[in-house]
Amino acid sequence: MKVVILAGGLGTRLPEYTKTIPKPMVKIKGIPIITYIINHYKKFGFNHFIIATGYKGRIIKNYFKKNKFESNIEVIDTGPKTMTGGRLKRLEPFLCKERFMLTYGDGLSNVSLDKLLLLHKKNKNLVTLTAVRPPARFGAIKVKGSKVIYFREKSYLDEGWINGGFFVFEPEIFNFLNNDNTFLEKEPMQMIGKKGKLGAYKHKGFWQCLDTIRDKEILEKSIKQKNFIFSNEKK
Repeated sequence: MKVVILAGGLGTRLPEYTKTIPKPMVKIKGIPIITYIINHYKKFGFNHFIIATGYKGRIIKNYFKKNKFESNIEVIDTGPKTMTGGRLKRLEPFLCKERFMLTYGDGLSNVSLDKLLLLHKKNKNLVTLTAVRPPARFGAIKVKGSKVIYFREKSYLDEGWINGGFFVFEPEIFNFLNNDNTFLEKEPMQMIGKKGKLGAYKHKGFWQCLDTIRDKEILEKSIKQKNFIFSNEKK
């Protein structure tokens, strides 16, 4: 089964790095985040990757030319301003009308891809996403008048489930994608949800996106503490 990695965004909330490199090439403990993503899929036996690039995509292409991975890795330019659904639409000829995995090039997790796929098949979904609950950034309080009557330090329980990436798609997804301006996470997902064909695998383990400097620091710390099992196969 092929794995698509969306790696074309601008990364505007991380300008300290993305002025010169695309976000999937930002290094965590000296290794580009996209390498950790690929290595996680490889642990579950996936070895064919299609990377959809855009902004500064040549840097990603050159990285995979220079570093030899024991996998089939295709780097496809999907346009500098194309939206997520549009990038996927451009990859339709490369996916051969087969089921495929997809994730974003800026998020790490120790999600069980075997269990994700099993749930997808069992429920006969068109799309299954990985639902995660990120930790709250602030503590929760309740105030009555000028008195605090409830206080709880920041907790996972204060946040709802969100889309954490790590999808499984059936090829029928392309019927819901129109053009370069299509956001995968908007109309397509909403329509599929209304049809009862959008599933969620609830992952309660490690998950962290890379949007800000603070996120990068969390990832550095998590990898140091081995919250995310990783491989330093390529630097």
